[in-house]
Amino acid sequence: MAIAVSTFGSFKDKRVDQFRLVSDTGVTVDLISYGVVVRDWRVPVAGGERSVVLGFDNFDAYPQHSPHFGSLAGRVANRVKGASFALNGKTYKLAANVGDLQLHGGDEGLGRQVWDGQVDEANNTVRFTHFSPDGAMGYPGNVNFSATYTLRGNRLRLELAATTDQATPISLVQHQYFNLGTSDDVLDHTIQVNSSAYTELGADLAPTGAILPSRGTIYDLRQPRTMRDAAGQPVDYDIGMVLDTGRSTSEPIATVVSPGKELTLRLWSDRPGVQVYNGVWTDIPVPGLNGKTYKKHAGFCLEDQALADAVNNPHFPSVIYSPDRPYRHWCEFEIA
Repeated sequence: MAIAVSTFGSFKDKRVDQFRLVSDTGVTVDLISYGVVVRDWRVPVAGGERSVVLGFDNFDAYPQHSPHFGSLAGRVANRVKGASFALNGKTYKLAANVGDLQLHGGDEGLGRQVWDGQVDEANNTVRFTHFSPDGAMGYPGNVNFSATYTLRGNRLRLELAATTDQATPISLVQHQYFNLGTSDDVLDHTIQVNSSAYTELGADLAPTGAILPSRGTIYDLRQPRTMRDAAGQPVDYDIGMVLDTGRSTSEPIATVVSPGKELTLRLWSDRPGVQVYNGVWTDIPVPGLNGKTYKKHAGFCLEDQALADAVNNPHFPSVIYSPDRPYRHWCEFEIA
């Protein structure tokens, strides 16, 4: 099926394109070249189709109001404590954008750049590329990034890659905000994650370095549960879950079911962790897709990634890549 390409807007004198993937099962995914954003994702349901992500109908809302809706965050996703790290005897100072932290690569990170997109209709694929120069947002190395989205049936696969000319940290993440139901919040979705531990957070929400068991805590998601406590009150999630070691990547790392049980989301990934977030800080002053209002808990994110602040926690799996160690990362969502 042909991949429709259209102009969606412009950013810093660069055209922003939209690419529409449609599958043989009736799923439609709209991607834009700004931040490799999944702008909309529509899935067949009884009586029609349902948009299952948070986004905007017009481009200008993205640079002005988007909390990384659908974007690709990096060079280093999540929080970097002190907006700095040491590598090979040198300390690198990054551009802080949340207090003294850097979050998701900073205000000019990969999710806020216009990428180049190329279609591959034979495989129902769009491949995005971006060159990030040495020193961008404080990081060393000239890096060539690629992000390839492929839609087959009800599955959307993302393959990420990067090559660098010197040692540098790289940790990318897809930042979809999902709402599989029809309510204004996601609290009554049922979530299950194959993880028995989490990274303890300090007051600044950066990891302390401790990895703690989740048993008996609100972060114990091994059995399906809603995002409410026993009294029915909302539970705030913004936590890095450590995936079980020795797991098979053929098994989903997370499963979420809509309140009406019409749709089930499954996520597969090769990463060691996943950030579970349910829109704790969401409060968008402009309309979203189809005029919707996005307030607290409007969406949930399953951000498969390396452990946050691995650059400052050497006992976490390394995120340092080099000319002889290129970056590779894949994940796959199914919503049906």
